[in-house]
Amino acid sequence: MSTVEGAAFSGASARPVPGAQAASSAGGAGFRETVLPHLDAAYNLARFLTRDADAADDIVQDAFLRAFRAFDGFRGGDARAWLLTIVRNCVRSWASERSRVRALCEPLAPAAQAGEMPDTETPDRELFDPDQETPESALVRDSEASLIRRLIEALPDSFREVLVLREFDDLSYKQIADITATPIGTVMSRLARARQMLGEAWRSRSGEERQ
Repeated sequence: MSTVEGAAFSGASARPVPGAQAASSAGGAGFRETVLPHLDAAYNLARFLTRDADAADDIVQDAFLRAFRAFDGFRGGDARAWLLTIVRNCVRSWASERSRVRALCEPLAPAAQAGEMPDTETPDRELFDPDQETPESALVRDSEASLIRRLIEALPDSFREVLVLREFDDLSYKQIADITATPIGTVMSRLARARQMLGEAWRSRSGEERQ
């Protein structure tokens, strides 16, 4: 993983977040110097957790606005861990809202099957099927970095989260434990299992491609 880790990480680098930039300008140098340097880490965490680039953009913007509003209460310490905790909370809110909307819309599904025009947007398949082919994935399907990214996105949420925080954001076990509100022992166990699952998936996929 180490040989392509940087490429996989750079593929998810953050785009500009206008809301965060506006907030930082209003808030002065303190917010800019303390929080904005962690924009890429915030985007990468949101991107890997949601498996959706557009949702990650919205979540990061929301997280930075929340961080700006709460910045007066920040008393120093690890700004990156503080920000990523906010990002994680925003992801949870996004997932809850998404589940609520899906539950409300679910009864409409039979009507579409009866002959109405199908919904051309299929967020569930795109978010949760790492093998779903798209024009973008077709262009990069032979890229090792792209393959690793897809394999990571296929991991269960709790394992994917600790792996991204450790391998890409280079956080300590304690920082990850604080962000995820889990004991350090659990973090270490999940990380070991995530690495094992990723390695098995990598070897399995590489074997398939060689055949």
